[in-house]
Amino acid sequence: MGRQKSLVFLLIIMVIGCNAANTNSNDAAKIQTNQTAKSENLILKNINLPANFEVGVFASDLGKGFNLPGPNKGVRFMEFHKNTLFVSIPSAGSIIALPDNNDDGKADKNIKVIDGLNRPHGIAFLDDFMYVANEGSVIKVKLNDGLTADKPTIEHVTDLPEGGHWTRTIRIKDNELFVSIGSSCNVCIEGDERRASILKCGIDGGDCKIFAKGIRNAVGFVFHPESNEMYATENSRDMLGEDLPPDEINIVKEGKNYGWPICYGKNIHDDDFDKNTYIRNPCMEPFEEPSFIDLQAHSAPLGLAFNFGNNFPEEYKGDLFVAYHGSWNRKVPTGYKVVRIDMKTKQVHDFAAGWLTENNKVLGRPVDIIFDKEGIMYVSDDNAGMVYRIAYKK
Repeated sequence: MGRQKSLVFLLIIMVIGCNAANTNSNDAAKIQTNQTAKSENLILKNINLPANFEVGVFASDLGKGFNLPGPNKGVRFMEFHKNTLFVSIPSAGSIIALPDNNDDGKADKNIKVIDGLNRPHGIAFLDDFMYVANEGSVIKVKLNDGLTADKPTIEHVTDLPEGGHWTRTIRIKDNELFVSIGSSCNVCIEGDERRASILKCGIDGGDCKIFAKGIRNAVGFVFHPESNEMYATENSRDMLGEDLPPDEINIVKEGKNYGWPICYGKNIHDDDFDKNTYIRNPCMEPFEEPSFIDLQAHSAPLGLAFNFGNNFPEEYKGDLFVAYHGSWNRKVPTGYKVVRIDMKTKQVHDFAAGWLTENNKVLGRPVDIIFDKEGIMYVSDDNAGMVYRIAYKK
């Protein structure tokens, strides 16, 4: 009888313990949900947009908090495939799919497409194959159901140099593969000609050659929907002061040299690095290409996209939007916003700002920009681990 009482008592204790554990788990989940909502609301409240535009959170909790050195901890580059937004999370080694099947402006769920990759960054699609630019390689994988993939189906496409500026961005155009590769240093003469360049390869990874060089770190590049010209951001060198050299937007043409490491901006000679004496100006045309548009130094322009959709007002048609990731080596911080470039005047205007507060608190760091088929804008943020949706209220 005594033994039976002991067993009953033990069962009661176990039930109480399980209930307590479940309660603690539920409480922790509620606390986390509340904290996420509070963080989202704080950011949305601070983002300033032109009249009649509105911003919301399309997806959150995307890679925030992974233990990777440096700022690039969360969601980075994006690409649509069959109306689903795919995003890279380098710190998790993952590609995530964000379907919005009920068209309510919010991702239904976060679906892990594939993981175990080496800091994946750029994403591109050709038919049912997803191409991913890892730090040291380009791979492709066939999607099973349009949303997921199996590791055994991974095919190696081509090797890429590792280290230094590690982000690799990828585009596919006319059955050819384009990959941007940043420099291995702040400013130096590279031993590997693939560094500080954009490569062009066959779709199978063969016949890789330098498409354009002298581009220190083109984290983002896109093809103009009408002219088919390639436009790229460039993160210029550090340690020349608060306002030099300018970051850049370049129109990248095959076979051209854009100057780095001895030239920057509008063909300005970097004599802080290059001490050689020349008979002619080493940065003059046609030997070196000048920047298309100079941007505020240390803004860190990353992703960019042209607006040719039908959601934004007509006055925004054809404009180029650029995500400023933000400075790390400037006494007065700059960047942390999305700007609009009027392609007729080349004037740069703030479009979405407020991720940097008045007291210089960083709430987020925009990375990439993409428009859906309706012309609605999506912006990734690797600091807050979010994707924002920006639309015009008609």
